[in-house]
Amino acid sequence: MLIDGADFFVRLIDFPTCTCGGMVIPNDDGTYSVYLNARTSRDQQIHSYNHERRHIEHDDFYRAVPISQIEEEAG
Repeated sequence: MLIDGADFFVRLIDFPTCTCGGMVIPNDDGTYSVYLNARTSRDQQIHSYNHERRHIEHDDFYRAVPISQIEEEAG
């Protein structure tokens, strides 16, 4: 799904072996792909979407800080 005027794509997919709510991956073209776990509730998917969006906003892929700090900051 393309978000108009944004630089990321959101996909709802089945995570059969992962209990995480979502993940975000930077793409080679400078955009991001956000994957949300289809096995979670709608409320959890919204929470996960906001969490992953904060990773993009904070430029977390290029920060030299511990992952625990990054995850805490993303909420």
